[in-house]
Amino acid sequence: MSKRSKTYTNDPDGTRLPIKIDTTSNGEFMPRPLSEANIKANRMALENCDANARKTGHSRRNFLVSTAGAATTLHAINEANAATGKRGSSYVLPWEARFDEAAAKDALDGDEFIFDIQGHHVGNIESWVEGAPLYPARHNYKFFAPQVGCEYGGDDPENGHIHCLTGEAYVKEVFMDSDTDIAVLSFGPAPKNQMLPKYSEGAETIRIVEALGTTQRLMVHGRCMPTYPGDLEIMDETAASWPVAAWKTYTQHGPNDTGFFLDDDLGQLFIDKVRKTGNKRIAVHKGLPFLQYKENLKYSSSRDVGPAGRQNPDITFMIYHAGYDMRVPEGPYSRDSGSGVDDLINSMMDNGYSPDKPSNIYAEIGSTWRYLMRDSDQAAHVMGKLLKYVGVDRVQWGTDSIWYGSPQDQIMAFRAFQISDEFQEKYGYPEITPEIRAKVFGLNSAAAYGLSPDEVRKTTKVDPVEKAKEEYAENKDPSYLTYGPKNRREFLRFRAQEER
Repeated sequence: MSKRSKTYTNDPDGTRLPIKIDTTSNGEFMPRPLSEANIKANRMALENCDANARKTGHSRRNFLVSTAGAATTLHAINEANAATGKRGSSYVLPWEARFDEAAAKDALDGDEFIFDIQGHHVGNIESWVEGAPLYPARHNYKFFAPQVGCEYGGDDPENGHIHCLTGEAYVKEVFMDSDTDIAVLSFGPAPKNQMLPKYSEGAETIRIVEALGTTQRLMVHGRCMPTYPGDLEIMDETAASWPVAAWKTYTQHGPNDTGFFLDDDLGQLFIDKVRKTGNKRIAVHKGLPFLQYKENLKYSSSRDVGPAGRQNPDITFMIYHAGYDMRVPEGPYSRDSGSGVDDLINSMMDNGYSPDKPSNIYAEIGSTWRYLMRDSDQAAHVMGKLLKYVGVDRVQWGTDSIWYGSPQDQIMAFRAFQISDEFQEKYGYPEITPEIRAKVFGLNSAAAYGLSPDEVRKTTKVDPVEKAKEEYAENKDPSYLTYGPKNRREFLRFRAQEER
């Protein structure tokens, strides 16, 4: 780790941790308070980083930007969780990684093919400013998006919060400040005329990436909400107009408290339309229920996934968030729990799926893994169950960034994550081997999207983005910010404005 003096635009005093355990939500679920162990871990991490910075002769900010800063933070999380008696998993790192950069890099660096299939941003600055009178939610982001120290804001204090969430910000946070190779830009469940971002803005982000000299970095979803009038009818037009990589839908969301199941009549109409477009991939939000739609809660269940998959074997179903419901603590698999990841497992088992057979159903862990990083027991149970019952070839990497800022902390945490011997023996969970990590990080999604990682990397490993990353790494300046709502007030204010 270089000891030369550096100037940082972001957090020059070094107050933000590189592994972000906080209350931030992606806007779809109520922010959850931190436990006492989480609060203690964050406090210990900052204190230990301060001490290790002095020990190694660095400023605190310089140390926090190093890989040793991340290792120190993960060690503090281990210690705080262990003190509460949690034994399900830990972040496996050598002790010396806390202050030895070489040891930290050995543990937390990697060369896996990383395919993030769930990313978000909110559109370009011009669209937001022009659309603000019609869509108050757009300016309501200033209630939680960081406005101070947002390097994307420049000299625009009135709209600085919007700059934090645009395609330009997404490209920096995801491709420059993380090891992500390629990503999929997704869309929320709003009506077509309120989409964030609009298709044109998603396509503009692809052009931003392509302007950097690459054609393999970013793909985009097509959004279809069958509960909205006209959405099914415009799918052909959408597929013809935009480079749709898969179709994103939300079964729990619709006007006037309407929803649908994938195996009911409306769900089958949607699936048939997907088939007709020729792009036979569906990314469906399951779990993380929208609690504001109380009449629709049943539609957040994964009970329809198995029947829909069995009835439509030519369709690939990617179950976003893996059915996880953070309101209900996850334990070992229980046939009778009727919630969360167990609901997805039951639906698959009841329809003839098993982890050792080819399958058209995948479980994606965007927001799920990010939330599990704080709790070693729940992390062991959720990841253990998904790998054991859905299968090591069917768990997919997603991060829900840009809501959580750069996904690099999620990547490093998963590189170090290991289920304990005790939980492996007691519950039959697999050891997280390098082969399993590589599958989760990208190989499984490459198969689902029909990509060859080797072919993709022939481009991405030599493109200008990669060269820019190498130069940037010499003087990197990550924000270590998260951009979603962080408390009940911010969440409710955002949801209320969004639905006007």
